[in-house]
Amino acid sequence: MYNHDTHTGPSFSLRNRFARLLWNIVTSTFFRLSPTPVHKWRSFLLRMFGAKVGKGVHVYPGVKIWAPWNLELADECGIADRVILYSQGKITIGRRAVISQGAHLCAGTHDYTQPGFPLVTKPIYIGNAAWIAAETFVHPGVTIGEGCVIGARSVVNKDMPSWTICAGHPCKPLKDREEQEKITNIQKKPPLHPVYYTQSYTCNAGFINSIYMH
Repeated sequence: MYNHDTHTGPSFSLRNRFARLLWNIVTSTFFRLSPTPVHKWRSFLLRMFGAKVGKGVHVYPGVKIWAPWNLELADECGIADRVILYSQGKITIGRRAVISQGAHLCAGTHDYTQPGFPLVTKPIYIGNAAWIAAETFVHPGVTIGEGCVIGARSVVNKDMPSWTICAGHPCKPLKDREEQEKITNIQKKPPLHPVYYTQSYTCNAGFINSIYMH
């Protein structure tokens, strides 16, 4: 991390903050004001800022993304309006996963045991065919298994197993979800796996290709 004392300075470098400034300008105009059906346009903008975006991805214009270069979206996943992807750490969303309105995926926190209150980033992984229902909060470092359903307004502070229905504050598995053969069969490609980027990020696409994220 760029600075371990958040009381005396920012946690990220000037280059990182400049890249986020550019992204905020783009997202407040070309991204947020784009018509809802033009998902390919928003996917293009995300790729320009280093996101890995698959085919047929639906990211709605009301989505808030902290840093696209820490985002990986597999084929045909959907991210609804008012979702917050607080991608200070890596966030990976699997194939045909759905993130519903108002959900908050938070990949950054602070170490309150240290006097400098330093930033700590931990990756979040959402499995293939999972559903994160409306206004759910997902803590840093959490993995949601394949086919898992998280009930609305749940607070997820630990990993949730595959093909289960989970809910609550804190979120807990409630019952099994019957595996959907059709969903399983469409996953011809290898599933995404979380990649742990906790200290440095490199944006490798678009006009900010040379900016080093740290």
